[in-house]
Amino acid sequence: MEGGITGKEAYRQHFDPKSYFDMYMSCGSVNSSVCDPVCAFFQEKLHKTFFVDGIQGDTLIDIGSGPSIQQLLSACESFREIIATDLLEQNRVEIQKWLKKDPEALDWTPMVKYVCQLEGDREKWKEKEEKLRRTIKQVLPCDVTLANPLDPLVLQPVDCVISTFCLESACDDLPAYCSAVKNVASLVKPGGHLIFAAVMEETYYMVGSHKFGCLYLTPEMVRDAVKGASFEVLWSQGLGMTCPPSMCDAKGMFFLVAKKLSKSQ
Repeated sequence: MEGGITGKEAYRQHFDPKSYFDMYMSCGSVNSSVCDPVCAFFQEKLHKTFFVDGIQGDTLIDIGSGPSIQQLLSACESFREIIATDLLEQNRVEIQKWLKKDPEALDWTPMVKYVCQLEGDREKWKEKEEKLRRTIKQVLPCDVTLANPLDPLVLQPVDCVISTFCLESACDDLPAYCSAVKNVASLVKPGGHLIFAAVMEETYYMVGSHKFGCLYLTPEMVRDAVKGASFEVLWSQGLGMTCPPSMCDAKGMFFLVAKKLSKSQ
């Protein structure tokens, strides 16, 4: 991994959730013209996964949620409970603020409205927010470098695990990435699903004035790591993008849905 500060302590000290939101996830930000096509692609693939393809179950774990709830807006219609997780306390605090309707919480309203539009009724955005608040049952610490990312908590394997824009920021090299994929995949029961979204060919990204390193990945690297964790890739799709150097050097985004093989396969 090259291009910026790395390591858990560096993230704990320098990662600012509000700056991250403003730069990459706020539809009304100065960078919205750059990020909106990426956000649209992301939400459309999540909509396909949960709403069109019908992936569903009792429990979904989101590994590396960041300060974000956007990756769970479609999933909350398909799962009885969702567990959000992140390494950083400041990110978990931001999710809790949104759950509690804190006036200082990040404003996800434009994204919620867009997802509701995909589902056929943009005006149901308030109902969608309340549905997601009811469905997120826990917000827990996680560390993808551990064999059990939720250690010391031990959970039964679940129906689905999603991880978006996380592992490439947490791993220094490809062997560490493959190990992290296996760690995350261990939380999925046989026949369950693993959903990844990752940035491609990125070596750094900015959060405020701080430059964070990122593992350079290609779609083939992601697919191979998922297959190496005993999963069948059901489908995947990429999107090319160009971002200003003041944000990052990513060349694309990659979305993948996989199914865990049974022990007999």
